[in-house]
Amino acid sequence: MVEDDDEIADRLVAGLEASGFSVDRARNGDDAYAFGSDQQFDAAILDLGLPGEDGLTVLRMWRGESVSMPVLILTARGTLNDKVKGLNAGADDYITKPFDTAEIIARLRALARRTGGMAHPLLSNKNIALDTVSGKATVDGRVVNLTALELRMLTYFLLRVGRMVTQKELGEYLYRDEDTAESNTIEVYIARLRKKFGRTAITTVRGLGYRMD
Repeated sequence: MVEDDDEIADRLVAGLEASGFSVDRARNGDDAYAFGSDQQFDAAILDLGLPGEDGLTVLRMWRGESVSMPVLILTARGTLNDKVKGLNAGADDYITKPFDTAEIIARLRALARRTGGMAHPLLSNKNIALDTVSGKATVDGRVVNLTALELRMLTYFLLRVGRMVTQKELGEYLYRDEDTAESNTIEVYIARLRKKFGRTAITTVRGLGYRMD
C-alpha cells in the first residue's frame, strides 16, 4: 500500500488484514518504487499525490522495468483525464476517494484471481475449502471459525499446496515488519490449524518448515 495519509492507511490496513491480507506500507513515492522493484507483491494500492516521486511516475517506472504486479490506483483525482492517464500508465484498476473498504477488498481479490489464473474465489485441498470472498472456511463441509491470523495462514498454505513453506517465510507474510513473530508463535498457530482441520492437514518437515500436501 502506498499512501501518505495515516488515517486512510490505518483504516485500509485494518480492513485488509481482517480479510486475510498481509500489508506492507510505503509513505512516499521513492519508498514505493523501491518496494515494488525489489520485492514480490500480489498487488499494490497506489495513491497518486505522494511526497517524492508522484504515483503516476512510480507506476511508469515499475512498468518500464517489467514489474507486472497488478496495481489499483486509489486517489482523490477523479476526472476522466486522470483516469485515462492512470490506466494508460499501466494501472489495472482505478478508484477515487472517498471509498468503501469492502469495495477495495473485492477489487483486489478480483485482480489477484485474474493475474493468478484463478477463475473462482474458492481455494481447496482434499476436505478443506476456503471461500476467499466471504472468508468462510470448511472441513468436510463443516464451517470452521478462524481468527484473522489463522485465515491468512490457511490462505497462504492453500495457495502453495505441495510446496515447502519456511517459518521465516510465514512470519514475513503474516506479520508486518515492526511486529515479526517468533518461531514458537508460528508453531502455536500451526497447532491451532491442525486442531481445526486435522492433524495431517499441515506436515512438519524437520529443520525446513511446513507443507500442505
